[in-house]
Amino acid sequence: MPRATLSLQIPEQVWVSTLSQQYPDAAFTVLAAMPADDDGVGLVEIAADDVEPIVTAIDGHESVTSVTVLEAQPGEALVQFETTQPLLIRSMSEAGIPLELPITIEDGEVTIELAAPREKLSELGTLLENFGIRFDLLSITQSIDTQSLLTDDQYDLLEEAVERGYYDTPRTCTLTDLAETVGLAKSTTSEKLHRAEGKVLKRFVGGDDDAGLT
Repeated sequence: MPRATLSLQIPEQVWVSTLSQQYPDAAFTVLAAMPADDDGVGLVEIAADDVEPIVTAIDGHESVTSVTVLEAQPGEALVQFETTQPLLIRSMSEAGIPLELPITIEDGEVTIELAAPREKLSELGTLLENFGIRFDLLSITQSIDTQSLLTDDQYDLLEEAVERGYYDTPRTCTLTDLAETVGLAKSTTSEKLHRAEGKVLKRFVGGDDDAGLT
């Protein structure tokens, strides 16, 4: 399944965007978030030299309907909030992709990592654009669970080939060396490798690491 890393610019109408830019030295770490009808509820940890004016500013933001300070100590506060502009969690929810928390927002920006089928990632890209959330795709990789994909014999052979340097450049282990190590005929080793490699490559290419987010 593809795994993407995105850098997001939170829209100005979202309170955490406004305040993280107003207080660029503060860190806003979202620990929990969920949509609730048209609103959203969240739990955020604020770290700053002076958190009191930040909490006051959150309570006064037009998109925030409720603020409860759960814990407070010098330089840190844990705050539960309700907002009418849960744009990020709403876009993730509509795309059917869980938001992996915690995430930390600083100066209006946040980097998130998520895993989802390529069609879901593509749908998320469209939703982010519709919600006015600018983003950059930093990376996308295709993860493969080779242990569930291959038989035990195939996995063991591939693992041995990797450890012995069969796939290194330059190669430090020949097919003959590998066959002798695993106690199989050279032709049998070649056939087993070919089948295992084919399964892995087909899964990787079939998953398609281009998720349509660019």
